[in-house]
Amino acid sequence: MLSQRRQQAIVRSITLLLHDRTEDFVPGLLRAFIYAAEDLVLPTLLYWRAAPAWGRRLKIAITGGTGFIGRHLARALVANGHQVVLIARGVDDRDREIRQLAGATFAPVALDNEDKLAERFAGCDAVAHCAGINREMKSGDFEHVHVEGTRHVERAASKAGVHKIVITSFLRARPNCGSPYHESKWASEEIIRGSEMDYTVFKSGMVYGRGDHMLDHLSHTLFTVPVFACVGLREKPIRPIAIADMVKIMVASLVEGNLSRQTVFVVGPEELRLSEAVSRVASVIGKHPLIIRLPVAFHQGLALFLEHVMKIPLISQAQVRMLAEGIVEPAPPCDALPNELAPSTPFTLSQIKEGLPPPGPFTRSDLMRL
Repeated sequence: MLSQRRQQAIVRSITLLLHDRTEDFVPGLLRAFIYAAEDLVLPTLLYWRAAPAWGRRLKIAITGGTGFIGRHLARALVANGHQVVLIARGVDDRDREIRQLAGATFAPVALDNEDKLAERFAGCDAVAHCAGINREMKSGDFEHVHVEGTRHVERAASKAGVHKIVITSFLRARPNCGSPYHESKWASEEIIRGSEMDYTVFKSGMVYGRGDHMLDHLSHTLFTVPVFACVGLREKPIRPIAIADMVKIMVASLVEGNLSRQTVFVVGPEELRLSEAVSRVASVIGKHPLIIRLPVAFHQGLALFLEHVMKIPLISQAQVRMLAEGIVEPAPPCDALPNELAPSTPFTLSQIKEGLPPPGPFTRSDLMRL
């Protein structure tokens, strides 16, 4: 957009031409072009100078770097020659090899330590904010991790001169819906959308793959009990996303500069009910469970109990809310992915088999020490 001074210069040049004062017109027009260049061309050149040189080897920090999405993203980036800084508290040891990943540096830093975060972000081209929780051990945990944690990450990245930040949120995260999880994830999105850095907000649905919660807990449940209870007397649909598809989209944003300053929703290509997903997992592991439907209130009570006795609960109260609503459409509406980035991997038996953990039931090691 041209400033008022520049617009006046152009109008004056045109006026001089109409009055046949060519001796004043040429210098005036030249001056107008110079002003236009200052307003339009120079900022563009400065932007591209500040932006990462897409295509070169980048350094990218990942919060929640030892978590499910974080570690898959890290391995994909390293495989393509990029440097990775894994930011995590250091308490998740389900994949111990990730901390020794060649091309990655592990940094045990909490989200509330803004100064330490800035130190670790120094020299990074981008930050992928994947850290999050799906249950509260005490009141206020969602606010502390999702809202305050994201605020610290955004400030630290800005201080460190990071060019781009991306965040993984939930498909139906929104304000004023009565769910602390959904509301806190929405608040974290708003922090990123208000950043002066380039950004992408990913509102994703149910992501599955090796080391996830979905396939891991479904298979262990089916090995433990012969009955599976779906959420609600009337099931709502889901659209599972393969982790490989999710990572591909994130890499396109982080490395190639796509989806600039956008909020996009991410869902899988196939819509199905949870009972159908359970049946497919059961067929892969050779089980034949009785699948029933129970009221949402039953699952809320079960989730409350499991959150207090399991290290990673079979289902959390936030997940009950998700399944009760269905996980197919974003709320509120946001941008769709371009066709070339849209997830294309269906929830097939081969995909399920690839993502399953070692067979077996839940054990005492899955319980918290009371």
